[in-house]
Amino acid sequence: MKRTGLKMDSRLPLYQRLRDDMLAKIASGEWSPGGAIPTETELTKHYGVAVGTLRKAVDTLVQDGLMERSQGRGTFIRRPNFEGSLFRFFRQLDAQGERRIPEGRVLSRERVVPAEDVAAALGLETDEEAIRVERVRELEGRRIYHEEIWLPASRFAALMHIEPADFGNLLYPFYESECGQLIGSANETLTIVDASSATAQALEIDTGAAVVQVERLALGYDGTPLEYRRSRGDAKTFRYQVTLA
Repeated sequence: MKRTGLKMDSRLPLYQRLRDDMLAKIASGEWSPGGAIPTETELTKHYGVAVGTLRKAVDTLVQDGLMERSQGRGTFIRRPNFEGSLFRFFRQLDAQGERRIPEGRVLSRERVVPAEDVAAALGLETDEEAIRVERVRELEGRRIYHEEIWLPASRFAALMHIEPADFGNLLYPFYESECGQLIGSANETLTIVDASSATAQALEIDTGAAVVQVERLALGYDGTPLEYRRSRGDAKTFRYQVTLA
């Protein structure tokens, strides 16, 4: 491994600069999610830092859930699983009463200048375009969720050449394979809103009916905003459950 210098803001602590550089390697595809990072010996030589500094940087990544240590095997880049977060709020049961994960179906995708709030969430400049994807999640023919998804057009332009029917059911692996964009973390906010006409039509409920909206801002491993999503489901199927100890 070729030795490199850290050229980031020198005002940051060295371990922080080291951490950010490792995240940049993941975001660029140099290091792959699911794979092991180089050994401590290789990394200390590569960066020219003390092993204590290296371990502190890796510790922060482990604590943030971006990496995980495996005894005797090394440290691996964690591939997050975001599918369960939405589904824990709604009841998805098939005809036999078994819990199922709804299938995604893309209705449309278009290149647009997004509204100000969406542009701000994605860090886009005025008049910078985004790709808007409209999708539903279905279970045995019933529409469970209606989703609006916005992606920076500069990073996801390849999606405009793919037919909506050919989008993957799991979008994050699809983003990775088709656009080389890796999702590393996400922030979610849950609110109750009135169903718009589009959501009401998609979910076959009355316009203005109460729906639960889960807003998600998904970030790359380097913290770059990559996806802003609004998922809406009928409030009648909503439930919140938590175990307290």
